[in-house]
Parts: sequence; C-alpha cells; structure tokens
Amino acid sequence: MRLPRRLVRFGFRLLYNELAWTYDWVSWAVSLGQWRQWQRAVIPRLSGRRVLEIAFGTGDLLIDMTAVGYRPCGLDLSPYMVRIARAKLLRRGMAAPLCQGRAQALPFASGVFDSIAITFPTDFICQPSALAEIGRVLASSGRLVVIDEGHLAGCGLLGRFINWLYVFTGQREPRPELKALLKRSGFAITQEEYSNRISTAHIMIATCEGRQPWSQPKT
Repeated sequence: MRLPRRLVRFGFRLLYNELAWTYDWVSWAVSLGQWRQWQRAVIPRLSGRRVLEIAFGTGDLLIDMTAVGYRPCGLDLSPYMVRIARAKLLRRGMAAPLCQGRAQALPFASGVFDSIAITFPTDFICQPSALAEIGRVLASSGRLVVIDEGHLAGCGLLGRFINWLYVFTGQREPRPELKALLKRSGFAITQEEYSNRISTAHIMIATCEGRQPWSQPKT
C-alpha cells in the first residue's frame, strides 16, 4: 500500500517551497544523518571543474564542491531554496551562480558544463525534454552523476521503518525508463554504489562520449 501520488506531491511541494526552512532537518531525520554522506558521494565521480547542480535544495553540495575547488553553478525550481542556498554560501564567504528555473528549459549555453550533478531527483529526471537539455549543456565528453536512492542498513527497527516509509510514499519506485532514455540519447551508463557501515546509496553515471551534447533522444 502506498500513499496517493497526489498527496505525496502536495507534501513535497510544501517541503520544497513554504516549508523549505525545515528541509535540512527533514532530510537528516529520514536518513538518520546519512543524507549529507550520500550527497558527497557525487564529488569523486565528477569530471572537470565546471559543474551544474540541478535541484540543489538548500545548497550544501554547492558548498562542498566550492570548498574542494570546483566551479559550481546551481538551478532550482523553488525560489525558497534559492534564497536559503544563497544565504548559506554568503555566510561561508563563498559565491556560486544560482538561478531559479526548470530542468526542461535550462538557461545556459550549449556545452558549457563538464559535469551535471543531481541528487534524489523528482519525476523531472525521466522527462525527455529535461534529458535533452542536460545533454545540450554538457560538454562533448561531459558527465551526468545522479544519486537516486539511499538505503539504511543495520539501524534496527528505526532504520527498517524509514526504509518502509520510502516505499510507502512511493520514493523507492524503480526508474528503468531513465536508463533507457539516457541510452537512446547516446549516453554510456555505469552504475556504482557508495556504502558505509550503516547505509548504501545508488549512483548512476552517464557519460556523453562520442555524441553531440545537444542531440535529442531517439524515438
């Protein structure tokens, strides 16, 4: 049994907008503190220095990337998240270009990013228009790194309850169409895992070697 999809979407809309100030606490609670570890698993898998993070949330990964020498840029649909992330960067004396917008219409020139990072994306990640835009703004040998799932292990009843909660809210639904869409777009796909003592995160790496970065998915 799962919650109705409309109710789940309404809850996430609130979390990403009017209740965005609770996002850090909620993400910590539903991962038993593992959320930031899962996010950081992106960094060693990036290529080049020019990185776009799509749906950056409250900006923690942007801070991490800036701290280790990347030149990140961020896009998020929520104006609330943009404000929170900008304030976080400012408090740390950092700066990164941030903009509000949709993944289906990225406001960037073609081929300008070496990598794109997306962590725990919503349904936009499976929309052909979004994938076409991702391919367009990536350099010809660019890389898309997606962390789409995290699992808790060895955390007793609480960990099992949280894993069940992901299923109950529909956040563990498989996305076989994502891999197929990326392949039709000319990406080469590899899959990896990040793991530590109590959790595992699933990572998909899509590299656009041997393709024009703006090519559309084949139908």
